[in-house]
Amino acid sequence: MERTYIQELEFNKKSTISGCVEKLRDTRYMVFIVLKDITGNVQVSIEKEKQPKLAQEAVKAVTGSFVTFEGVLQQNEYVKNGGKEFIPESICIESIAEALPIDANSHIDQKLNYRWIDLRSEKNTLIFKVQSVFTNAMREFLNQNNFIEIHTPKLIGAASESGSEVFEVKYFDTKAYLAQSPQFYKQMAMASGFERIYESGPVFRAEQSFTNRHSTEFSGFDLEFSYISSVEDVMSLEEDLLIFALKKVKEAYGEKIKEVFGTEVIVPTKPFPRMKLSDVYASLKELYGYFIPEAEQNDLTTEAEKLCFKLAQEKFGSEFLFVTDYPAEKRAFYHMRKNGVPQGYDLIWRGVEITTGAQREHRYEILKQQAEEKGLKKDVEFYLEFFKYGCPPHGGFGLGLDRLTMLLLGLSSLKEAEFIFRGPNRLNP
Repeated sequence: MERTYIQELEFNKKSTISGCVEKLRDTRYMVFIVLKDITGNVQVSIEKEKQPKLAQEAVKAVTGSFVTFEGVLQQNEYVKNGGKEFIPESICIESIAEALPIDANSHIDQKLNYRWIDLRSEKNTLIFKVQSVFTNAMREFLNQNNFIEIHTPKLIGAASESGSEVFEVKYFDTKAYLAQSPQFYKQMAMASGFERIYESGPVFRAEQSFTNRHSTEFSGFDLEFSYISSVEDVMSLEEDLLIFALKKVKEAYGEKIKEVFGTEVIVPTKPFPRMKLSDVYASLKELYGYFIPEAEQNDLTTEAEKLCFKLAQEKFGSEFLFVTDYPAEKRAFYHMRKNGVPQGYDLIWRGVEITTGAQREHRYEILKQQAEEKGLKKDVEFYLEFFKYGCPPHGGFGLGLDRLTMLLLGLSSLKEAEFIFRGPNRLNP
């Protein structure tokens, strides 16, 4: 008989269900099993007197075992979980689990050692259901707006962007590097006349960082598009993208997220507030007494980012804040400049930076000059070639899917938001 998902069970209809044993309770007269699949769980009840052989077999299915039952779903007002009770006629134990090495109270690093077991919980399963909706919604929005999905190489011949924070790997008789960004290839696509592209894929950062929001490998979502008039076009597209995606998440899982994580999915309205970096620091000092020396105000500190959430809420009634007008020394060489000011931004959401976006410099001679100013020459020679033969004005941004998930659900660390976490001290499982 074809398997039926637990959520799709119908009363008084013979069905086959399969899943993982969440709980097993062996009483004097009954064996109770809570069986879970990807859609939910159900209580399986076996009366020992009526089904002695089945009960004898069922008690072997300890917590963590995988089991298939054939039987009928019945209504029972004394059963929790909607009064649904599955009465089995047969059992097949697919695999018997040993005693589980972790539980809900284990330390996060111990849980990561047994991540495949940790992921069985309803909470963790929901994290990746939500992430899937979020990602698919962004794809849906971009596909509707004539974007093409591409897949850029992650093995590259030169250290990208700055020559630092990259992993070096042996590549036959030479060296290669793991890409820390698809940036250069996104822009190559603009020179190719693709006009609108996006990519979702792995990103590698060789950073010795141990914060709750950094990892050495994460899932990025990047896009680039041509024929823009200014960086405002880039910010406007990102607003539309996030509004669309958050609306989809709220429709699919808003109530469940509130129930499990205690977090409200708030769909923002357009436009998101914008502030120059210098104005942000002036406001933080005036409103909250936060001050750092002027010489250090060329970038947002972690504490300033956190305060930006409070600032955005109190000043604009928003969870989001675009921060613009960073000094040139803190922005990438490929950002277009107007009157010496890079035409880029950081987007802060709930006190954490989720995006660096910009209008790019598409004119070869200016781009070459800005690269040389940064001390970059040989490492970016292949990239500069993309602009020798004409390139339209363009811009774009990148998002970290794991960081977005962490912030959306109010998780304490990227370790919870990534399927398998990679950090300076973790390469397993």
